[in-house]
Amino acid sequence: MTSLGNFGRMIAALVLALAGLALATPAAAQVQVSFHSFNGSIFFGRYPHTFVVFEGQLDTGDRIDENFGFSAKSTTAAMTSKPAEHEIIVETAKQIARTNRHFTVTVSDAKYRELRAEVERWRNHPGKFYDLDENNCIHFVAAMARMVGLQADVPEDYLKKPKAWLNYITRLNPDLGAEEID
Repeated sequence: MTSLGNFGRMIAALVLALAGLALATPAAAQVQVSFHSFNGSIFFGRYPHTFVVFEGQLDTGDRIDENFGFSAKSTTAAMTSKPAEHEIIVETAKQIARTNRHFTVTVSDAKYRELRAEVERWRNHPGKFYDLDENNCIHFVAAMARMVGLQADVPEDYLKKPKAWLNYITRLNPDLGAEEID
């Protein structure tokens, strides 16, 4: 009986050791994708805008702290001609702090890489790609939202209203648990 008792204690010790290793394993890396809007003002030189922020850590240990929005290179060209030259813009940390964060979704490393590839597709699209009514910042963010599994159409009423559009996306996707921003 003693040998069976020792065997049982050894099994128990092994189970405890394995459980300890499981608890010591770092949590799975993750990237947060946040959807932001900027109210904008003609008086302050910025039109309303929407963009995405990627933050977190990949399984490789690489830290992620990036943001991307889509815009016309020239505001005048965007307003007076269709289509216009485009660019991917990056906001400063100071600017991001002044924006509205509507909601955040956690994605896998693979999904993060897909999102980054989509950013590059928009950045490198040949020719003039920005169009206020067809390919503006809202359309860009809608593409990102659909890629993370959200319903994200762009009704005509919201084409030039980034904050109102993200509030609309919040209503379309109640599982986000997000609240509309006034």
